[in-house]
Amino acid sequence: MNTQLLSYYEAIEQASAQMLQAARVGDWDEVVRMEGACAVLISQLKSAADSQSLTASEAPLKAKIMQRILLNDAEIRQLAEPWMDELGLKAQHRGQTVH
Repeated sequence: MNTQLLSYYEAIEQASAQMLQAARVGDWDEVVRMEGACAVLISQLKSAADSQSLTASEAPLKAKIMQRILLNDAEIRQLAEPWMDELGLKAQHRGQTVH
């Protein structure tokens, strides 16, 4: 069993769960921080996957982890929409000039 690769998937899942918790309470700075942590973990996973692979028996666990990550991501995106819309409106207002 290749526990190193699975540990990357599990760490990414944990980081996505932390992102979701932060999004639920509106802590967007923490969401962005955890998004950066996820990016680092994903990069490390890709690097490790170049020289290792999961076994057939590990594939179902990976699939379950990925499914939970995708569910977390979907909820984060849903929670972020109003925040992103607000940021877009603020940026539009800043871009307007008065003549």
